[in-house]
Amino acid sequence: MSKAFLEIDHVDKSFPLKGGGEYIALKGINLKVKTGEFVSLIGHSGCGKSTLLNIIAGFDRASTGGVVLEDKEIVEPGPDRMVVFQNYSLLPWLTVRKNVALAVNRVMRDLPASDRNAIIENNIKLVGLTHAAHRKPSELSGGMKQRVAIARALALRPKIMLLDEPFGALDALSRGNLQEQLMAICQETGMTCIMVTHDVDEALLLSDRVIMLTNGPEARIGQILDVAIPRPRKRLEVVNHPSYYAMRNEIIYFLNQQKRAKRRKAQLEKTVAKTPAIASPLGLEVTTLNLGFIPLTDAAPFVVAQEKGFFKEMGFDDVILSREPSWKAIAEGITSGRLQGAHMLAGMPLALSLGMGDATPVPVVRPMVLSRNGNAITLDRRFLDQGVRTLADLKAAISAEPDQVHTFGMVHPSSMHNLMLRYWLAAGGIDPDQDVRLQAIPPAQMVANLKSGNIDGYCVGDPWNNWAIREGLGYAIATDADIWPGHPEKVLGMPEAWVNQHPKTAIALIKALLKACQYCDDRRNRHEIATLLARPEYVGVAVENILPGFAIPYDLGTGADPVHILRFNRFYVEQSNYPSPDEGLWVLTQLARWGLTVFPKNWREIIERLYRVDLFSQAIRDLGWPPLEPNILPLTLFDDVVFDAKDPIAYLEQFAIRHPILVEEVDLDIATSQAISASQVA
Repeated sequence: MSKAFLEIDHVDKSFPLKGGGEYIALKGINLKVKTGEFVSLIGHSGCGKSTLLNIIAGFDRASTGGVVLEDKEIVEPGPDRMVVFQNYSLLPWLTVRKNVALAVNRVMRDLPASDRNAIIENNIKLVGLTHAAHRKPSELSGGMKQRVAIARALALRPKIMLLDEPFGALDALSRGNLQEQLMAICQETGMTCIMVTHDVDEALLLSDRVIMLTNGPEARIGQILDVAIPRPRKRLEVVNHPSYYAMRNEIIYFLNQQKRAKRRKAQLEKTVAKTPAIASPLGLEVTTLNLGFIPLTDAAPFVVAQEKGFFKEMGFDDVILSREPSWKAIAEGITSGRLQGAHMLAGMPLALSLGMGDATPVPVVRPMVLSRNGNAITLDRRFLDQGVRTLADLKAAISAEPDQVHTFGMVHPSSMHNLMLRYWLAAGGIDPDQDVRLQAIPPAQMVANLKSGNIDGYCVGDPWNNWAIREGLGYAIATDADIWPGHPEKVLGMPEAWVNQHPKTAIALIKALLKACQYCDDRRNRHEIATLLARPEYVGVAVENILPGFAIPYDLGTGADPVHILRFNRFYVEQSNYPSPDEGLWVLTQLARWGLTVFPKNWREIIERLYRVDLFSQAIRDLGWPPLEPNILPLTLFDDVVFDAKDPIAYLEQFAIRHPILVEEVDLDIATSQAISASQVA
């Protein structure tokens, strides 16, 4: 794989505030630019476009991360990067020729005078100003002044040209002429360009890619649009290109979502300002919480935070851990306000926010992942006796019994158990809605249903797989390590309205759980934690049913020796807690794939609003921990199909086994889903 010409690597930029603290302008910017590429940065004012350009130019340094140009880190300004500003930056007492010569003579002073003069004249000619080379800036129009600035930049033969809204102050005619001229220059010279602009049409005309930035603070890359219009380009040909208005609408749609988010944030700040604080030493809005959990091994962060005093440490006087009978009860507790937070299925916050089924949508945020992995697909022991050891074997066994209804348990439609079980079955050619039947069963009832013959197998978290294996009732045909190692499993879910009224309390809760997750992934603590989980008020099973996979090798029940799956339960290591937007988008695609929810047309807005990276990042900073970021590797499951986060609909369309996909605009502000466009994917 060839190296990038320019690479922006995990760049954060913060500025100190007068009263203490800091303003984080940019967060986690990653971008690679190819030689000869024209890239535009677009976003609302205050999103850090010019800040990023200044870091590339070397005028400023990133707070973390860095920028590499041809394998060399940028630490200061240099003639290999020339900047064209909106205000021209010409010396008024010098002519066009002398303004260009000033830069050339300083940077190329080792060249003979004749060579330098040739460079000066050639670049003045390149921008069409030979006739005005003797004039001073006061005698030039705005467009001509900008051409002088471009000539001065080009004359130094830079590796990359940086343009900061270069045409923003020009009239429409001058702007259009100069855009055409810039395209011609780039075509002729092969110049690499990065341009900041507010003009959508300008970005589409000039760019190979448009980089859309989210609102600040903590602005990040929200979307990247490839402009697949052939070069060389002419303005009318671009406007008449079949994809032009679709691409234009895509950018405008993104910018409008950011505008709505900005208004929503302003309203939220007013609400928070009116919320009275209680007499809490740490400034929390409330110090008592009722948190729900399901008796599973991966409820460990809640149990550890309670038993090891992390809730107390973060300022909570009383935290009640409510053991719930089912995931349906968790959902009811969150939507009714009975619970302020919960150990929740990875897809449940999205499902509740979109109004899965006939439920009224209730926005639920998920600012952190509590655990990854921890699941297995357990089959009735009779399948093992029939020689079923692979997915292909299972398909053959099901096909051999066409008159029998094969039923498999999963814990909730929005669970990763359901989504991954469906994905696994469909990848093997088994339609989860036609060839078998899936039934929602509370985790603690899985073993009893398997024993009674009500189901042929299930996908669930432990200890309920271990229990069936130890009882000789079933065996694990696959674990997370076989399907998607590292997938998000349980998350912290909180009602959005409650979080908006109690932001300090929400951050304190995240901090307590982060410390608990860190404690859980110190393997020296695993046997102690298993003992805590085994207590009646938590999971309430024998320690022996918790330990496999969690602290000791995992017995799959196949007769083979137990296997050591180091990351069978993951709570903290390898960036586990980061609320990755791409993972959330994958969950959205799968909810839509099986007809459980619509696919939101405004999915970027939904993900940004519910995956509260800002709360997570603030909690990390408060703890004094290094920033955590998502895994940047492509999201791929066991079938090697790569998830393209830039085009989720195309990703869905490639699957032969799926439901028709309904695409709708989702308005969380009124807690309803209102369709403005719908398309049936054949």
